[in-house]
Amino acid sequence: MRIRTAIPACSPKAHLPWQTRSLWRACFGLAALALCLQPANAQIAKIIDDSSGRHFFVNSDPAPSRFAPNVTKFATTKPRATIFLPAESSFPGRSRPAMSIDRDGAERLVREAAERHHMDPALVRAVIETESGWNATAKSRKGALGLMQLIPTTAVRFGVNDAFSPQQNVDAGVRYLKTLLQRYNGNLDLALAAYNAGEGAVDRAHGVPAFRETRDYVQKVQNAYFRPGSGRMEGLWTNPRAIRKEPDPTGRVIFTNE
Repeated sequence: MRIRTAIPACSPKAHLPWQTRSLWRACFGLAALALCLQPANAQIAKIIDDSSGRHFFVNSDPAPSRFAPNVTKFATTKPRATIFLPAESSFPGRSRPAMSIDRDGAERLVREAAERHHMDPALVRAVIETESGWNATAKSRKGALGLMQLIPTTAVRFGVNDAFSPQQNVDAGVRYLKTLLQRYNGNLDLALAAYNAGEGAVDRAHGVPAFRETRDYVQKVQNAYFRPGSGRMEGLWTNPRAIRKEPDPTGRVIFTNE
């Protein structure tokens, strides 16, 4: 006699609790993924100028995505801040009327910045004459920009967002020069050397670095500052290299700058 055992057929209702749990897990996962994909408010973007091939960086809105279709397109977004702009929009012209500045306009900026920060305008003029020759669009091989030849790190340090703007450039350059004079207790040689070679180079050398460029720079600025007719304020500094007349013990007259 054979005994048959009936096995009940599986019903879809038997799997319903497991399917429900899986469905809820999937829903929670998709919700978390959607939250994580929200776009950032701003990104640092790298831009390449097609005509010159130069690279510069801007802080702008991100490009649109399918998760945020209402975000403004990057190509039409105005950069919020730049360290410098490509030559086509930075040099004199209709797009940058502030760059079309003459010597009188630059002199006015020097006087205003010097008065604002309690500096001798003649010293600022001497630095500009040596640095850029009063060329507001000057750019050195090392990347120094504008009238007072600010390097990008110095420009950022003093809050400049357009180093080719004469007003921003002169104001930041005057503040930097004053900072160096305060750092080196009014020692003009050391302050000028640091303006050219950096504070680190002066600190490591415990004086004016032995770079020929830096020593020539300090000499040129001081020649321009101490020459007759420079308009410098009397009594601030004396020229350590000025030629002076001294008699020797035998009565001979000697001219020396030592």
